[in-house]
Amino acid sequence: MEWQPDEQGLQQVLQLLKDSQSPDTATQRAVQEKLEQLNHFPDFNNYLIFVLTSLKSEDEPTRSLSGLILKNNVKAHYQSFPPNVADFIKRECLHNIGDPSPLIRATIGILITTIASKGELQTWPQLLPQLCNLLNSEDYNTCEGSFGALQKICEDSSELLDSDALNRPLNIMIPKFLQFFKHCSPKIRSHAIACVNQFIIGRAQALMDSIDTFIESLFALAGDEDSEVRKNVCRALVMLLEVRIDRLIPHMHSIIQYMLQRTQDPDENVALEACEFWLTLAEQPICKEALSGHLVQLIPILVNGMKYSEIDIILLKGDVEEDEAIPDSEQDIKPRFHKSRTVTLQALSDWNLRKCSAAALDVLANVFRDELLPHLLPLLKGLLFHPDWVIKESGILVLGAIAEGCMQGMVPYLPELIPHLIQCLCDKKALVRSIACWTLSRYAHWVVSQPPDAHLKPLMTELLKRILDGNKRVQEAACSAFATLEEEACTELVPYLSFILDTLVFAFGKYQHKNLLILYDAIGTLADSVGHHLNQLEYIEKLMPPLIAKWNELKDEDKDLFPLLECLSSVATALQNGFLPYCEPVYQRCVTLVQKTLAQAMMYSQQPDQYEAPDKDFMIVALDLLSGLAEGLGGHVDSLVARSNIMTLLFQCMQDTMPEVRQSSFALLGDLTKACFPHVKPCIAEFMPILGTNLNPEFISVCNNATWAIGEICMQMGVEMQPYIAMVLNQLVEIINRPNTPKTLLENTAITIGRLGYVCPQEVASMLPQFIRPWCTSLRNIRDNEEKDSAFRGICMMIGVNPGGVVQDFIFFCDAVASWVNPKDDLRDMFYKILHGFKEQVGEENWQQFSEQFPPLLKERLAACYGV
Repeated sequence: MEWQPDEQGLQQVLQLLKDSQSPDTATQRAVQEKLEQLNHFPDFNNYLIFVLTSLKSEDEPTRSLSGLILKNNVKAHYQSFPPNVADFIKRECLHNIGDPSPLIRATIGILITTIASKGELQTWPQLLPQLCNLLNSEDYNTCEGSFGALQKICEDSSELLDSDALNRPLNIMIPKFLQFFKHCSPKIRSHAIACVNQFIIGRAQALMDSIDTFIESLFALAGDEDSEVRKNVCRALVMLLEVRIDRLIPHMHSIIQYMLQRTQDPDENVALEACEFWLTLAEQPICKEALSGHLVQLIPILVNGMKYSEIDIILLKGDVEEDEAIPDSEQDIKPRFHKSRTVTLQALSDWNLRKCSAAALDVLANVFRDELLPHLLPLLKGLLFHPDWVIKESGILVLGAIAEGCMQGMVPYLPELIPHLIQCLCDKKALVRSIACWTLSRYAHWVVSQPPDAHLKPLMTELLKRILDGNKRVQEAACSAFATLEEEACTELVPYLSFILDTLVFAFGKYQHKNLLILYDAIGTLADSVGHHLNQLEYIEKLMPPLIAKWNELKDEDKDLFPLLECLSSVATALQNGFLPYCEPVYQRCVTLVQKTLAQAMMYSQQPDQYEAPDKDFMIVALDLLSGLAEGLGGHVDSLVARSNIMTLLFQCMQDTMPEVRQSSFALLGDLTKACFPHVKPCIAEFMPILGTNLNPEFISVCNNATWAIGEICMQMGVEMQPYIAMVLNQLVEIINRPNTPKTLLENTAITIGRLGYVCPQEVASMLPQFIRPWCTSLRNIRDNEEKDSAFRGICMMIGVNPGGVVQDFIFFCDAVASWVNPKDDLRDMFYKILHGFKEQVGEENWQQFSEQFPPLLKERLAACYGV
C-alpha cells in the first residue's frame, strides 16, 4: 500500500511552511520549536517530500522550502529514518526529477545529493544507473533534472566515484557524459562539461583513458554561443594545464589564441575563468617558450582587464569620498588568522577579473622580467596621465603589479615616476589615493636605497597624511603601505619617530574597528623596525596610554586581542626596560589567557558534547607576548615569573597536540632560560624528554624552536647537562645530515650541537665524524655573533678530545674557521693551535699537498690570519 497523507496533517505542515516565510523573529522561533516536535513523528518527512514532489496546487517557493527542510532533516537525522520512509523519499525523488519547474528540479537534485553524501551511494546502488539512464529521456526536463543531480553528486563525491568501493562507475559515466557535449541544449552541454571537470584535478583513471576524446570535444565547443558552456570549457583547459600539459602542448598555439579571445569575453565570468589560464601557465616550465610570441597581444588585454568595472565601483562605493564616521559592519571584517599561518588566501568572493588580471601580470613579470617592458611602457604612459580617473587608477595598479618582476628595468624611470605617484596620494578620488599607497609600497625598497631627502621623506610625509584620510579604504591602504615602508627603512625612520607616533596615535581615536586591526600591525612593525630607539620617555608617553586603554577595554574572549597582543609583543621587545611600568598587568593577563585556554581544552577533551573546543590562538598569542616580555625585560621578568604558575602551564603547553602551541612554548622556554634561569632549572628533568621528542623535522618551526631552547638551556646548565645529552644528540645529528633541511634549522642545529660539545665535550666528541662536515658548511655563512662563538668553542674542545674525528673533513673545518671576520682573541688562539697542530702532525710536505686543494681565497685568509 503506497503511503498517503492525512488531510489534517497536510494542512498542519502547509501552515508551518507558510509561517516559516514570515519575517517576524518570534514566529521564526515558534517554527523552529514546531519542527523539533514534528521530527519525532517518522512520517513527518513523508509529508515534506509529498509537498515537494506531488502537491502541484501549491506555489513553487513553498514546495521548494518543503524540500529544503527535508534536506536539513536528512543532514541531521537520516540514520534514524525508518527504512520505509527512506525508501519512499528516494523513490519520489527519482520519479520527479523531471518536474516541469526548474526550481523544483534543482531542489530534488540537492535532496538526492544530500542523501547520497550520507554514505548512501554504497547502499543506494540503483541511484547512479537510474540517473544515467534518465539522461536518455526524450523529455528535456527529465534529462536536465538528472544531469543537475549528477553534477552535484560529482562535485560532492568525486573521490568516492573514482574508487573501488562502487566498482568504478566512472568507467560508464565519463564516456556517457562525453556524448552529451554535442547535445542541442546549452544547459545540458554545460552540465556535461561541469560533470567531467570534477575529475580532472584528481586525474581519475576513466578520464585519463578518454583524455584525447575529451580534449577534442572541448575544442569542438570553443565557439559555443552559450556563456556557461564557454566558462566550463575555459575552466577545463585551465585544469588540464595543471595535470595533463603534455596533451595540450601540441595544440598550445591555438589554445593561447582561444584564451586571448575569451579573456576579453563580454561575459565577465567567462573572462575570469579564461584569465586564470595565464596565472596557471606562468607556473609551468614551458611558459616562456609558449608565450613569447603572444605577449604583444596578451599584455594589452591583461592591462585592459585591470580597470574597475562599473559594478566594482558601485560595490566599492567609489563615489563615496568620506566614510570614516560610518561604523564597520561585522561582515566587513575578514576572519584574521594568527601570524604564524603564512598562507592568507584572498576571500574568494572578491576575486574578480581585475584582481586576476593583476595577479597574472605580476607572475608573468616574474617569468619574463624586463622583456615585458617594451610591451608595457608605451601603454603605461597613456594610462598614468589619463584624465579619466578609472584609467589612471588602472595604470597605477599595472605599475605596482610589475614592481617585483621588472624592478631592474624600471629603475631608470623611477626618479620621475615616484614623485608622480606621491602626487597621486592627494588625488581627489579615494580609489586613486588607495591604489597609489599600494603601488608605492611595492617600490619601497628602491625609495629607501636613495638619499632620504630625495623620496623617503616626501613619501613618508604624504603616507602619514593618508593614514588620517577621511576614507576608510585609503586609511587601510596607507596603513599597510606604511608597514611595508617601515620594514624596508628600519632605523632610517629614527629621525622622524616623533612625527610618526603623533600620526599613529591620532589614528587610534579616528579609526573604525577593521582599520584598528591594521593600525596595531603598523605600530608593531614600527617597533620591530626601530628597536631600542623607541625606548625614550617622550615616545613611550605618546604610545603606551592608547595601547593600554584598548588593552583594558577588550574582554578575554575578544578576538581583537590577537593583533593587539602581537603589537604589544613587538613593543615590549623594542622598549626593553622602558616597558617596566606596564609589564605587570600585561604579564598577568597573558598567564590568565593561557590558563583559561588550557582549562577549556581539558573540559572539551573530557566532555566534547557539553563544552566547545577553545580557540587556541588566544594561548599562542599570549605565549608570544610573554616571550616578548622576557626578551625585552631580561632579568626584570624574574619577580613576575616567581609570583606566577607559568612553569606549570608551560609544561602543559609543550605537550599540546597543536604544533603552533608547542612552537610558541619552546620559544618562551628559550627566552625564560636566558632571562631568569633559576626558575627554569628545577623543571629541566621534566622538560628535556619533551624537547627530545619534538626534534622532529616534520614540523619545521616546532623543531627549530625546540633545538634553539636546548642550546640556551645547555649554556646555563654547563656540566650538569651531561645526563640529558643522550636524549637529544642522536636526533640533532640526524637532522643536520638530512637532505633538504631548511637553512635556519640547519644553523640552529649546528649551534646547539656545538654548545652541547662546549659543556660536555667528552660525551659529544665521539660522534664528530658523523656531523663535522654538515656542521662546518651550515655555519660558514652566518655572521659573527655570540651563538656562533659558543658553537665554535664547542667544536674546538671536541677536536681537542677526539682529533682523529675531524681528519677526513679537515678542509671543511679550515673553510669554517676562515669564515670568521674577527673572532675573540682566545677563540683565535684555539683556531691557531688546532691548525698548527694538524700541520705538525702531518708534516710540512703533506701539508703543502693538502693546502694545494684550497681555493686561492681560503689559502690567503689562513696564511694572513693564522700563518699556515
